[in-house]
Amino acid sequence: MALEVCVKAAAGAPDVLGDCPFSQRVLLTLEEKKVPYQMHLINTSEKPQWFLEVNPEGKVPVLKFDDKCIPDSDVIVGLIEEKYPNPPLSPPPELASVGSKIFPSFVKFLKSKDPSDGSEQALLDELKALDEHLKEHGPYINGENITAVDLSLAPKLYHLEVALGHFKGWTIPESLTHVHNYMKLLFSRESFEKTKAPKEFVIAGWEPKVNA
Repeated sequence: MALEVCVKAAAGAPDVLGDCPFSQRVLLTLEEKKVPYQMHLINTSEKPQWFLEVNPEGKVPVLKFDDKCIPDSDVIVGLIEEKYPNPPLSPPPELASVGSKIFPSFVKFLKSKDPSDGSEQALLDELKALDEHLKEHGPYINGENITAVDLSLAPKLYHLEVALGHFKGWTIPESLTHVHNYMKLLFSRESFEKTKAPKEFVIAGWEPKVNA
């Protein structure tokens, strides 16, 4: 029985996979574990009634499992790991939070209208910390094997690269070579190619938040 997973559809293109990094994280996990699944694209600006009935909060992603609807990508990824243990993707506990501040730092910098508010530096500090970690432990967060931490970071780094490049003309400094190599490695995986949103939809997704 294929699992059913509800993920965000692209803004203005309801039949195209959308730009939600948390939805992509769940799809990446299913792809890496080779778990068959059926994908439902949810137009988040006009959520279908059936979706709101099973998931009143209306958030994506949602996994339908044993007739239960489970929201929250952390919970979903944990459940997939439990039910489909191979290949194992759980990271060692001490690595579970590596890079976890990059996404909030990126969002803050992206929305910032004040160049002197320190948000750019805060993001750079997080990226430098990731670079140091990869230098010591790479190529992935836990060495040779990809884990759930990488699958959580991959979509977020993709959004960071696309959105900051478009809205701020900003790129990750060349000096952070380990981060650049890491992103190349992640983005070239078949699972990533298959589940990423086209760049124009990533930009469209951030547009209202940047210009708010």
